[in-house]
Amino acid sequence: MKFKKMLALGLAGTMTAALLAGCSSSGNSTAASTDAAGDSAATSEAAPTAAGKVYYLNFKPEQDQQWKDLAKVYTEQTGVPVEVVTAASGEYETTLMSEMAKSDAPTLFQVNGPVGLANWKDYCYDLTGSDILSQLTSDTYALKDGDATLGVGYVIESYGIITNKTLLEKAGYTIDDIQSFADLKKVAEDITARKDELGFAAFSSAGMDSSSDWRYKTHLANLPIYFEYQEDGISSTDAIKGTYLDNYKNIFDLYINNSTCDPTELAGKTADDSRNEFLAGEAVFYQNGSWEYVNLTKDGTFTDDDLAMIPIYFGVGDEANQGLCTGTENYWCVNKEAPEEDIQATLDFMNWCVTSEEGTKAMADDMGFVIPFKGAQESTNLFVKEDREMTEAGKTPVAWCFTTMPSENWKNGVGSALTAYAAGTGDWDGVVSAFVDGWATEAALNATA
Repeated sequence: MKFKKMLALGLAGTMTAALLAGCSSSGNSTAASTDAAGDSAATSEAAPTAAGKVYYLNFKPEQDQQWKDLAKVYTEQTGVPVEVVTAASGEYETTLMSEMAKSDAPTLFQVNGPVGLANWKDYCYDLTGSDILSQLTSDTYALKDGDATLGVGYVIESYGIITNKTLLEKAGYTIDDIQSFADLKKVAEDITARKDELGFAAFSSAGMDSSSDWRYKTHLANLPIYFEYQEDGISSTDAIKGTYLDNYKNIFDLYINNSTCDPTELAGKTADDSRNEFLAGEAVFYQNGSWEYVNLTKDGTFTDDDLAMIPIYFGVGDEANQGLCTGTENYWCVNKEAPEEDIQATLDFMNWCVTSEEGTKAMADDMGFVIPFKGAQESTNLFVKEDREMTEAGKTPVAWCFTTMPSENWKNGVGSALTAYAAGTGDWDGVVSAFVDGWATEAALNATA
């Protein structure tokens, strides 16, 4: 049986768990489910009876409730039961393995890209000729294996350094004063020097617990990979050289030494701690992504006038023309092992999400997504708008190269080394070894799996 074979192989070190953790920004979500039909039983009794059902294993904890609400609307309209289960932050791959082993497995799940697809392609239905594939604005967002299309990207996102412009101005600066790593360093260190006078820090805590460490072992680690790939003219490698790890050290040092807390405390700091510090006006800068927009503005703490997202300046290349880190690691896949009527029900649900007014509005407004489909509604998300404006101004987005990271074990090794370095129990050589030697080791294991 395919699933037993995959378990025996260990999924090549459970490769996609934290690769997918790239955009899980909420540390307090736990696996939870809702059966939309059950929530709207009275309405569904009057709705037309439809064959099949949908079980969506959602990766993004920050959009848990929005997906449940949308599923409920779909069930009310069609009578098709849609169950949404959301994996806890950082636990998607583990949850997926567990759920796929059940008789009533997910009909709709997610992989992060080619590396994740390698683990699950035997379970992926070929989407060639499907309605949703015809809705894509570019075949760039179709995830292929040979001639088969096994996944479809459903959201484009950006990340960078979210900035409280109001606090920045209180410190005597504006966004225009920060156009490079040297500029960012000057501003951050000046804020630190006047921290007691100003009443706030430069950066919110770079938490290294499991709800938060993906921001540094995945998202920040993307930068040295991206610039190395750019220099070498490649898109993946089995042997990363670590050409730009000094730059990685410089930005990580800037974060941890100009923060709301001492570096030794970071091992216990969570994603919620970092966000809450920013919400409370305790820090000017907060590395995260466009998915955080709703969390920062929903209760009126911030308006668009208060916020901006600037690039993660890295001290490499044409920094004045560097954009945000923009891409996708979110690909929908349909379980080909599901009953035929459930496969069709799932295809219909996916297509409805990206073509109907209800679906596209929910994805744009409630979830803050930019979706790569013809019927997409313009997002009200400030950070999405800023990414578009930067790109239109000729700035170059930093591609999401972290989808080529060799495994979850590699990322955990880098995360552990970063945590030890911050705590003073390890040195930067340990980070370099985890990054370079760990990459080669994991890539070799993948090759023999």
